[in-house]
Amino acid sequence: MARPKHKLSSAELKGKPPGKYSDGGGLWFHSRKDGGAQWFLRYTLFGRRREMGLGSFPAVSLKSAREAADHWQGVARAGTDPIKERERQNRNAERNLNILADVAADAFESRKAELKGDGTAGRWFSPLQLHVLPKLGKMPVSQIDQRDIRDTLAPIWHTKADTARKAMNRLSICMRHAAALGLDVDLQATDKAKALLGKQRHTATNIPALDWRDVPAFYQSLDGGSITELALRLLILTAVRSAPLRHLHLDQIDGDIWTIPAEAMKGRRGATSDFRVPLSQEAQAVIAKATPFARDGFLFPGVRSGVISDMTMAKYMERRGMVERPHGFRSSFRDWVAEATNTPHDVAETALGHTVGGAVERSYRRTDFLEQRRALVERWSLALISRLAIDGRVVSF
Repeated sequence: MARPKHKLSSAELKGKPPGKYSDGGGLWFHSRKDGGAQWFLRYTLFGRRREMGLGSFPAVSLKSAREAADHWQGVARAGTDPIKERERQNRNAERNLNILADVAADAFESRKAELKGDGTAGRWFSPLQLHVLPKLGKMPVSQIDQRDIRDTLAPIWHTKADTARKAMNRLSICMRHAAALGLDVDLQATDKAKALLGKQRHTATNIPALDWRDVPAFYQSLDGGSITELALRLLILTAVRSAPLRHLHLDQIDGDIWTIPAEAMKGRRGATSDFRVPLSQEAQAVIAKATPFARDGFLFPGVRSGVISDMTMAKYMERRGMVERPHGFRSSFRDWVAEATNTPHDVAETALGHTVGGAVERSYRRTDFLEQRRALVERWSLALISRLAIDGRVVSF
């Protein structure tokens, strides 16, 4: 004979003296001596009797307690422990409440080792920080869909195309990171958002560069002896990027060799060897002139602390009415190599610090063409300091 259910009534619950009262179907009401009360479910699974809390009274009404009891008894009859099943569901709910800001920070932390300087410059994270997290940062990552992403990046999708592309790329990485953490996310959300946003109208433009024939005149005009001018001269002479030059430390120089640490070389991710830069006689002379300005071992210190900023040299050129930028001197040098010399391709590319060849090819070719590059930069420096243009005209700036 089935046990009677619904023995209790809502009206009598508040007046129940301390004790445990059955409503039937495994649902029990526990009135405590301290005046509080709660519901619990008794069920038997695999020959073992267990009790599962269903909430306090009156926050959980009699009707709600009966519905919960029926649900969990059904789970038990299906052979699953209700307590363990509820714990599993709670864990899933907690995982799915991870907000994007926390996931993004964790993704950034896990990738620092593969970023230049452990990502201290913040360039990897900044597209997210500036354009994504202000709108989506507090949103559970499991709830982010393509419409959220589209609405977030639409204002810059065409006007700041490169920044928007980077933000989308970083967000895609964060979504994959969330999936690896076991979170329920839509891994196709960023691709769907791209489809909604459409093809970007922006066309990438190269950094303005001074024609190599005009570089000698500009180089010779840098005669004021300031830190900025000396930094520009060494930048032109060595054809390196701005960051390693601005952070040049005197202990990196040994005679006519400047050794840039591997982690400071952009475009050489995963490289385990440092990059040697041969210094021409002119470059060594520039370093000697800059050395008295050195502070804390840095050849080009900033006005107050650290080193000169990335914009210092660019602003100097801008004040002189130039549209070209410091990074463009790498292009000037490469064009000179291609048009005025017969330098082999691999030597020319290595002079710029570019990785040449595939992984297998590089594993067999260990040379960095130091001697060939030493002769090349010496020839470049002579072209820069000559009072005659390379085509025979007298030059001035």
